[in-house]
Amino acid sequence: MKEHFSFDQRLGISIPNLETEWARYSDETQHAILFHWEQIRGSIPDRIADLEKMINQKQAQLSDESNFKTSCKLNSDIAELASIINDLWLWYRANQTVSEKMHQ
Repeated sequence: MKEHFSFDQRLGISIPNLETEWARYSDETQHAILFHWEQIRGSIPDRIADLEKMINQKQAQLSDESNFKTSCKLNSDIAELASIINDLWLWYRANQTVSEKMHQ
């Protein structure tokens, strides 16, 4: 499946990287891709929970921080983590229809 997925360092998951039109893949390959994606997709809520814990830790640090530069860095880190969470939810929801097709 490595040829059909690439690891996204920022998101922390593999995402589809299909270089051919979906219809050109054999039924067997389509099923294998869908199965692999469903496994990845199932891990997204856990990945989001881990990122939320990191946000909570940084927010706790921020509440005790008096150094302006450090506060700005923490805010930036929190914003980036929130952006990653948003992107992960987009992948999770956008590909829900693909996952539903797999079960039909």
